Amino acid sequence: MSSAADSWYHEKESGWLYRQIAAAEPDLSKRALFEKLAVAADDQALHWASRGTVPPDFQPALRARVVASLAKMLGPRAVRPALAAMKLRGLSIYSAPLESAVAGHVMPTSVAQIGVRHRSMSGGNLRAAVFGVSDGLVSNASLLMGVVGASLVPHQVLLTGVAGLLAGALSMAAGEYLSMRSQREMYEYQIGLERDELAEYPEEEAEELALIYAARGIPLDQARAMSTALLADPERALDALAREELGLNPDDLGSPWGAAIFSFAAFAAGALVPLIPFLIGINSDRAMLTMIALTLVALFAVGMALSLFTGRGALAGGLRMVLIGAGAGVVSYLVGQAIAGG
Repeated sequence: MSSAADSWYHEKESGWLYRQIAAAEPDLSKRALFEKLAVAADDQALHWASRGTVPPDFQPALRARVVASLAKMLGPRAVRPALAAMKLRGLSIYSAPLESAVAGHVMPTSVAQIGVRHRSMSGGNLRAAVFGVSDGLVSNASLLMGVVGASLVPHQVLLTGVAGLLAGALSMAAGEYLSMRSQREMYEYQIGLERDELAEYPEEEAEELALIYAARGIPLDQARAMSTALLADPERALDALAREELGLNPDDLGSPWGAAIFSFAAFAAGALVPLIPFLIGINSDRAMLTMIALTLVALFAVGMALSLFTGRGALAGGLRMVLIGAGAGVVSYLVGQAIAGG
C-alpha cells in the first residue's frame, strides 16, 4: 500500500480498537474518552483517504483482533503494554485515578509544568542492582549445593560454579539488552509516527491531547488552551504526546548496552560470593561450611537491602531472604544426593 493508504489503515484500525476498548471499559469517563478518540481516528482516516487511493473496505488485522479479545477478557488496563504497541492514545488515564488527578497534582495545570514532575530519580538502578545480586546469589549457591550434594570434588565444584556464574550473568545481560532494545525501538517508531501526525494535522493532535487531559480532571477549556500552546514548541509537544497519548516515558529509556553490562555485573557479584571459599583453596569440608556461612550472611544483607523497596522491616526482610535461599539450597542438595545415589 502507498503511504497514504498505510496511514488510512492505521487510523481505521485505531478507530476500531478504540471502540472495542470502550465496549470493554466499565468506567464511563474512560469509555467516553475512547469513543471520542475513535471518532477522531475516523476523521483522520478520511483525511488520508482524500490523499490517495485506499482499499474499498477495512478489516482489522489478526494482531488487532487478538489484542481486542484480550482487552475484553482481562480489561484494558491489564493489556496496556499491548495497546501501547498498537499506538493507541489515551493510555495515560490508567496512570492515576481520575478523581485524584488534579487534587493529587498528578496532572500539570499549566504548559510550564508538563513533563517536569516526570524528571526525577526513582532509584531504579539501585533496585535493579539489588535484585540482580539476589538472583546471582540464590541461583549459584543453589547450584553449588546441588553439586556438593552429588559429592563432586572441590575443583569440579569450582568449575561448575564458574560456569553457572557466566551462564547466568550472560543470560541476564542478553535478556536485559533485548528488553531495553525492544523498548527503545518501540518508542522510536511510535514517536516517529507521532511526529509525522503532528506535522500533518496539528489541530487534531491538540484536540486529542486536550480530551485526554480533560478525562484526567483538567477543565476542557483549560486543557484545550494547554494543548494548543504546546504546538509552539514541537519537541515539548512530542514529549507530552508520548507521555499522555501513548503512555510512554522517554526518561525511562536507557542504553541497552549499559543495561546489559549493569545486569551482568550485578548477577556476577552475587554469584561470586558462594564461590569464594573454592577460589581461595579452602579444604573440602571447610569450604562447604564457609560457603554456607558466607551465603547466609549475604542473603541476610540482600534481604535487608530489599526492605528499602518493599517497605518491610529490615530484620524481617533479611530473615525472609535467608529462609528462601536456605530452602532452595537444601532442595538442591537433596536432589544432588538423590542423583548421585541413583
